[in-house]
Amino acid sequence: MRKIRVLVVDDSTVIRRLLTDSLASDPNLEVAGTAANGKIALAKIPQLNPDVITLDMEMPEMDGLATLIEIRKLYPKLPVIMFSTLTQRGAEATLEALSRGANDYVTKPANVGSVTAALQSVRNELVPKLKAFCPWFSAQSDSGSGPRPAFSPTLNNPQKLASNLNRIDIVAIGASTGGPNALQAVLSRIPADFPVPIVIVQHMPPIFTKHLADRLDQLCPLHVGEAQHFEPIVAGGVYVAPGDFHMLVRRDRNAIRIDLNQGTPENSCRPAVDVLFRSVTETYGPNVLSIVLTGMGQDGARSCELIRKAGGRVIAQDEATSVVWGMPGAVAQAGLTDHILPLDKIADEIVRVTFQGRKSRTLEKVGI
Repeated sequence: MRKIRVLVVDDSTVIRRLLTDSLASDPNLEVAGTAANGKIALAKIPQLNPDVITLDMEMPEMDGLATLIEIRKLYPKLPVIMFSTLTQRGAEATLEALSRGANDYVTKPANVGSVTAALQSVRNELVPKLKAFCPWFSAQSDSGSGPRPAFSPTLNNPQKLASNLNRIDIVAIGASTGGPNALQAVLSRIPADFPVPIVIVQHMPPIFTKHLADRLDQLCPLHVGEAQHFEPIVAGGVYVAPGDFHMLVRRDRNAIRIDLNQGTPENSCRPAVDVLFRSVTETYGPNVLSIVLTGMGQDGARSCELIRKAGGRVIAQDEATSVVWGMPGAVAQAGLTDHILPLDKIADEIVRVTFQGRKSRTLEKVGI
């Protein structure tokens, strides 16, 4: 099988060497070439014909965002993974790059202590993504987006579970690769008088989740914020789990509050979708609507089984509109979904199900 050809674009000689050494250790990958800035990269693409590009955000002459914009004009389907610093400026630039068509991002290793640790950090985060974005390779990749889930649901016949009619009192959303744009597409269509809280786990590091919440808050009718420990959740509020913290919801006398902790990662993730989904089921029982959006891996699959057992509902994004059909695919292929929907239909279904038995001035105005 041919190797995945990677073009590494970064102005730092040290980072170019780090990436080259990290990728060279995988027999399925080949560094086709390197470039010190965007202009050089654009000239090399037709010469090298790479399968994937890693693109630094901050470079002289032509930075990562300007380069990405040109790549998208010339090569609209060429996968691009941004290489970002774990800083406020890096987070802002990365979210902008994702909105401009970058497929995903990785963060540069920081405070890892040694070159060996830095190599391992890059390898762990970057290699699965490089493989996931090559369709001809994805069937044999180790990204978690293969055709079968790695767990077997214990429901006797989950495919035949009927949709219930329990009232929805909370919406819980899990997302990973491709999630920021998917969340924007969904939340921007939820009306301002939405009657229940929405809690979200998006796999992202610290700093990035705060900027994601702020960006969504500007673009969506509802108030979106990064969750704070012990804050009460309210109808119409949207709460994004902060990077490096698991998020749960807990009943506290007359209020339900956010509970943040740094417990053991699950599915190699913190925050983890499974942790959040378990907690909403424990707190709300059958009155849960869970949404699994695009993402690598299978985080959320096990807890969706618990949601279905409790009488809650599960919606998964379909394969055609997912950047990577790992997380939603695992749930769908295990037969744990009420609906498998394209991204542009998910918000409408959330609104329809949640407003059953409730009135909405916003929806009445538009005749829904």
